[in-house]
Amino acid sequence: MKLSRYGTIAGAALAGALALSACGSDQAVAPEENSGASAGSVDCVQGGGTLAGAGASSQENAMAAWVAAYTGACADTTVNYDSVGSGAGRSQFIEGAVSFAGSDSAMDEEETEQATERCGSEVVHLPGYISPIAVIFNLDGIDSLNLRPEVIADIFNQKITKWNDEAIAADNPDVELPDADIVPVNRSDESGTTENFVQYLSEAAPDNWPHEVSGDWPIAPVEAAQGSSGVVSAVQGGTGTIGYVDASHAADFGTVAVGVGDEFVPYSPEAAAAIVDSAQPREGNSENDLAVTLDYATDESGVYPIVLVSYEIVCLEYAEQAEADLVKSFIGYVISEQGQQAAADEAGSAPLSDATREKIQNVLDQIRVAS
Repeated sequence: MKLSRYGTIAGAALAGALALSACGSDQAVAPEENSGASAGSVDCVQGGGTLAGAGASSQENAMAAWVAAYTGACADTTVNYDSVGSGAGRSQFIEGAVSFAGSDSAMDEEETEQATERCGSEVVHLPGYISPIAVIFNLDGIDSLNLRPEVIADIFNQKITKWNDEAIAADNPDVELPDADIVPVNRSDESGTTENFVQYLSEAAPDNWPHEVSGDWPIAPVEAAQGSSGVVSAVQGGTGTIGYVDASHAADFGTVAVGVGDEFVPYSPEAAAAIVDSAQPREGNSENDLAVTLDYATDESGVYPIVLVSYEIVCLEYAEQAEADLVKSFIGYVISEQGQQAAADEAGSAPLSDATREKIQNVLDQIRVAS
């Protein structure tokens, strides 16, 4: 089935075209009715069809924009994305329940073997969404705090338990800190956001965070919540709470400027992109795999170091031609200049560079039907 070129589609309405599904407490976010996304020139699959994906909740706001614009351009196509978390998304992909997975962390060796068996071909990670992980808090009258990596680690490791602790006060001399308990909130589900966050703590403050890196929170929590939306609700509903979420969920909270070298850097797409530009390919990648390794312990000026690179995980071969074409078409829009701008507008993410986009497109071009 060949792809047919549709014309330029501008201003696709997000609310009308949204075809996301979600479960549990991590509900998909429906953008405001008047918001829009430009699909640019979309390669729609002739005859349409239904494409299913599942995974990272970090992508849910961006995915809302992508799905809306894409299905607005391709009226006979439906895209369903279940924002169940990275771990559950990878499991559904391995089981063959979905055609692609969104994941904030790359599959480990065992998962890769299982996914390769499922695909009957090489399985690859394609960077689709780059975003800061914001450290958010809820303290009346305080919008921003400077925190060094060792202090962030001690807070989430439950070693610093009061907001007016001298370690916090030292870098915030002009802030009137309350004598109140700190309530750290972590993800209760296996999460790529968690894995990236604890990887940062492990590398930037190893003496203060001696725990194994994984997508599961490593210590007994003070408070835990399902998915990004659950963490947002818990921080919002508490007093003295602090948590970590993809930056697209950080609106209306106090946020942390992170210590990097001799400065404190607030989160922004530009500051997040700076660390990704210098990322190295992950050791052990196959020829077409584009998973990367980040330097979380950087002291480079202007770099925000708590970053996630969220991948779209796909097969290079699919059993049906229509499925192969739909994956190529939709992920092709996701990584396009228009798709990345739609995500930036909706979720505040950092658009892919042209060089990275070209690498991803070269891999997408290899997706085919199994012979």
